[in-house]
Amino acid sequence: MPVSNSETTSTTESPMDRPPIPKKSPRQGFAPVLDNPRFLTLWVGQVFSQLADKIYLVLMIALIAGNFQGENQPISGWVSAIMIAFTIPAVLFGSLAGVYVDRWSKKGVLVISNLIRAAFVFIIPPLLWLCQDDTVAITVAWLPDWLRRWQHQTQDVFFLPLGFLVLLVMTFIDSTITQFFAPAEQATISLIVKRRHLLSANSLFTTTMMAMTIIGFAIGEPLLELAANMANTINLSWEEGKASVVGFSYLIAGLILSFLRTGEKREHYEKERPHVFDDIKDGISYLSNNYRVRNALIQLVILFSIFAALSVLAVRMAETIPGMKAEQFGFLLATGGLGMAFGAAILGNWGQRFRNHQLGLWGSIGMAVSLVGLSLGTSSLWITLLMTTFLGLFAAFVGVPMQTIIQSETPVDMRGKVFGLQNNAVNIALSLPLALAGIAETLVGLPPVLLGLGVMAIAGGVLTWFIGLKD
Repeated sequence: MPVSNSETTSTTESPMDRPPIPKKSPRQGFAPVLDNPRFLTLWVGQVFSQLADKIYLVLMIALIAGNFQGENQPISGWVSAIMIAFTIPAVLFGSLAGVYVDRWSKKGVLVISNLIRAAFVFIIPPLLWLCQDDTVAITVAWLPDWLRRWQHQTQDVFFLPLGFLVLLVMTFIDSTITQFFAPAEQATISLIVKRRHLLSANSLFTTTMMAMTIIGFAIGEPLLELAANMANTINLSWEEGKASVVGFSYLIAGLILSFLRTGEKREHYEKERPHVFDDIKDGISYLSNNYRVRNALIQLVILFSIFAALSVLAVRMAETIPGMKAEQFGFLLATGGLGMAFGAAILGNWGQRFRNHQLGLWGSIGMAVSLVGLSLGTSSLWITLLMTTFLGLFAAFVGVPMQTIIQSETPVDMRGKVFGLQNNAVNIALSLPLALAGIAETLVGLPPVLLGLGVMAIAGGVLTWFIGLKD
């Protein structure tokens, strides 16, 4: 039977008449970055490297307590010297390291820096054994008469065990190598993660960093003690057992990162020898000409300055809260870290729906409100815990988007320089408030200092607002 025209039309549909196939929306959150094997390799390497960094300080305290601290002698002076040795390279070499990272293989820097740190940690126990009962006189003939008379009465101040000087030198070297690792790690994220997933990647790195800070300090002492007991069963010293925890963590990180594929080609880093000061000037010039990256970096400096000040003020806050002791201040800092990890997790899953400058503005406002709440509730444990948690949460809303702006908008050949300058600026930002916050609290009291930090947070929000205005 012949088919009518109408029937033909209904049975032979033109491709143009078919409904369009809906496009699959790109995945958001942590799933895309965790499905990226290259990022996964970098992230797992970061876990072991960060864990080693945090337990390193616990190891130094254990070695000091077991070898150098006298009976009824406070350990704070010894630990302060270690912290100074760890901080000086960050201030001196942060920018310098970034210049060289631009010209070196990022994978090579990540692998070699971990392997070298592992080697130096492993040789600490033998060096301590070689330096037993030796001291070094930290005094010179050109000391003023009054200082020499004081030195004569306090010999222990100027005469240090040679083994302790070994710890200072090893800590200085470890921190110096870390200055190369940090900008290489940041530059590598930009190489292996697509731009639209950078916020999630930075959120995961921030979450991991805060988690390792909490976990490292929490499990460091029992883990070192377990390693010391295990070492005793195989006729090794307790120093060798404890050092092996940090050494093997660095070693594992280096081995994992050796499997990383960054996509770099040899011509990317086979360039002329760096002109150090010219290259640092290039980085500064780039920051002065790129307002978005510059403002993001300034806001990160403000953020780290606030948290450095809080690390000092937390001792006073713990002292003023009924039922708490000053030495329990770490509990307050841990809640801030928990809040930051929670905020980073929120950003990783839903932050892509908003612009970075919006998130930074909301974070700055939230930090300011939290600091005001802290200043009003310094005598209440629950208010303090709640406000420090919110402070950490909103800090993530500032730190993660600002780091994402710097990574996504810095050219490949400038990343090492910019990240080196960032590392330098952040470490200075961490150092100055440590000295100034305690003095300010003594002069004007805790609530006014907290309110002042709130004003700093708002200033960072204004910078974020300017970023949005010019977009």
